[in-house]
Amino acid sequence: MKSIYLRNFVATATMVALCFLIVAVAFVGIGRSFVLDEYQGTMEKSADEIARLASAMGESEDLTSWALRLNLSSISSSTGNHIFLANRSGRIVSCSDRGALCEHIGAQMPEAMLQQLDAEGQYEQISSLDGFYSKDRFIVAKPVTARSGEALGYVFVTNGIDSILGAWSTFLGVASLVAIGVFLAALALSLIYSKRMARPLDEIAAASRKFARGDFSVRVKQEEDPTDEMGALIDSFNKMADSLESAEARRSEFIANISHELRTPMTTIAGFADGILDGTIPKEDEEKYLRSIRDETRRLSRLVRDMLDVSQMRARAADPTRRTDFDLTELILQTLLSFESRATKKRLDVDPQLPDNHIMVRADKDAITQVIYNLLDNAVKFAAPGSCITLRLYREGKKAYVSVKDCGETIPPEDLPFIFDRFHKSDRSRSLDKDGVGLGLYLVKTIINSHDEDIAVKSADGMTEFVFTLPLTEIKQGKSGERI
Repeated sequence: MKSIYLRNFVATATMVALCFLIVAVAFVGIGRSFVLDEYQGTMEKSADEIARLASAMGESEDLTSWALRLNLSSISSSTGNHIFLANRSGRIVSCSDRGALCEHIGAQMPEAMLQQLDAEGQYEQISSLDGFYSKDRFIVAKPVTARSGEALGYVFVTNGIDSILGAWSTFLGVASLVAIGVFLAALALSLIYSKRMARPLDEIAAASRKFARGDFSVRVKQEEDPTDEMGALIDSFNKMADSLESAEARRSEFIANISHELRTPMTTIAGFADGILDGTIPKEDEEKYLRSIRDETRRLSRLVRDMLDVSQMRARAADPTRRTDFDLTELILQTLLSFESRATKKRLDVDPQLPDNHIMVRADKDAITQVIYNLLDNAVKFAAPGSCITLRLYREGKKAYVSVKDCGETIPPEDLPFIFDRFHKSDRSRSLDKDGVGLGLYLVKTIINSHDEDIAVKSADGMTEFVFTLPLTEIKQGKSGERI
């Protein structure tokens, strides 16, 4: 299977190669055209200068004069062009060749070319001049006229295409070597960078494989900028690993707790049953031990029921179709009534600080009933005998706030961050949930969070307070305008 860094490198290399190819094609095409155009311009200037020189000298001398030929040779040496002059009929009468006898003298130029020269005033073409040259050359020709306007002849400036592009070919070779070097350097940098970018992904993959084997201790080293995408991915992965490790620890704790909770009553039931069956327990004591078996069996039933209730309540609380508008004040009063006997038995005072106006909220009524019941149950269990439990309802902005406060044992500060965790049991919550598995407050937080609301707890100086929020709805009003 191809690694991601190799795929990234291949993609980068392909893009770089494509870009270099496009640039190279454009550079060669545009550069060659530019060189030819520049040289053509230079040849036209040379032809104009020679035409003016021949025109000036033709006033006093003939185009065949030796002095004019020496000038043509000098210009040819400095420019690298081949130059010759033709008379009015198109016959060559002077040439830039240095030899006294020139093979070009007397040659006749094509009639069609002379007619184009007379008609257009210049001639530019790549041609061999009907076999005058062995190879095609770049040719620029212009007429030579006297001051009076009389046509004296024609000047021809030519050069081989290979000569014109010779310097360009040399430059192109050097440029190609540089481009290849840059391309190879770009590929090397791309390979290194792709490997570096893929390293965190390789580490994440290796860590994931360890997670699959149950090892949640591994973490990915943060070497990237935590504000970029890779840094954010590593940070999120490590947070996920922390969460998984914590969940695994809680799961192990839960298994240990539930094993203990199940083992104790089952051992008791089995022991008493064996004692009755083998006669160890006297007949007159069998009824007492059967009651113990019944109590332990009911405790097992409550244990299983609590676990199932948590699962069902979580699913119900997350269903938005179950949410309705209801009077939170009335719901609190109804829930308080179920704790009247327990509060009286423990000599507890209950102070319901409820507003005169009814407060309407939108939520799952059954789930919120469970929340209030669990928090009141918590308060009754932990309140010191003869103390006071305060239940307060108030509104701020668009939220309704419910506070349940009791006076009793303070929750240790180290336990406060975990008080709502599933299966967590501090000394205090063990007393709270002695008949359960530490799911009461977890269920409360789950229900409140499923409504996109918050719950908080604070405990200090023997005072513990739980506060949660719910969304308000419009308060109903009667015909007189009074709130009802």
